[in-house]
Amino acid sequence: MIKVGIVGGAGYTAGELIRLLINHTKVELNFVYSTSNSGNYIYNVHQDLLGFINLKFTHKINPNIDVLFLCLGHGNSKKFLEQNEFSKHTKIIDLSNDFRLHKDDVFKDRKFIYGLPELQKDTIKSAANIANPGCFATAIQLALLPLAKKGMLNNSVHINATTGATGAGVSPSSTTHFSWRANNFSTYKTFTHQHLGEINESLEQLQNGFSEELFFIPNRGNFSRGIFASTYLSFDASLEDAFKVYETYYKNASFTHISKKPVHLKQVVNTNNCFLYLEKHKNTLLITSIIDNLLKGASGQAIQNMNLMFGFQEEEGLQLKASL
Repeated sequence: MIKVGIVGGAGYTAGELIRLLINHTKVELNFVYSTSNSGNYIYNVHQDLLGFINLKFTHKINPNIDVLFLCLGHGNSKKFLEQNEFSKHTKIIDLSNDFRLHKDDVFKDRKFIYGLPELQKDTIKSAANIANPGCFATAIQLALLPLAKKGMLNNSVHINATTGATGAGVSPSSTTHFSWRANNFSTYKTFTHQHLGEINESLEQLQNGFSEELFFIPNRGNFSRGIFASTYLSFDASLEDAFKVYETYYKNASFTHISKKPVHLKQVVNTNNCFLYLEKHKNTLLITSIIDNLLKGASGQAIQNMNLMFGFQEEEGLQLKASL
């Protein structure tokens, strides 16, 4: 059994992480750190965990745990690690964007590896620290990695993707309040979303010299969780050839699957899966990718990375049924 700690325990991703970890056969949850909730029972905040966990939030850390999950707001993981020291044997999995880009992947004496298993599983297996990918970035990269691997991204790429309200975090804001979000739809950070940086770096890793523009339109949906991403680009080969490219690339992937039928969000919500569907219109290839933003887009992928780092079965603790 490995000992696990969580920092930033009150948010949506931490709640899902706790739910997964207490059902993981190889893990002992040692502490869940939250200064604002210290002394409060975890189930009072994550109410779905009533009857499953009696642990309280704490304002103290155990520096000798085997793995630390950081579920902090962007920019706060670095601040926390500057103020708190952990054992050299402690592996860190950060769910913020603090260490995802090459320019940010070294902090003190720790080197952070970008944790997208479908991109670099073997590298993750030997990593000591992981920068967990962003939710939009995961859905979009999984739609494009097979083409990059074959050097087939030779023109601009257009992406329209919609995320549920949980993608904005647990703290209320003007665009997450129910009265604003319900029966509503909007764009935000058009063409400039922060996940474009990590997407570009991964595509460049697979396709040397990749420099095509990604035109990304993120949307806010009026549902709770999930990402539905539609990605399209010019493609000269046949649809049959496209399916072969994708099926070959993902033949050994535990959680990314190719569908021959159109997909919908309920197929993946509450799972660590990504489903991909391909269709072609004239010379345009459309790739639809769907994930649960809190699982494959955050906490589930973090567990997947932990499993790889510690030599567990990749699927351990993640064999979840979709909320159909």
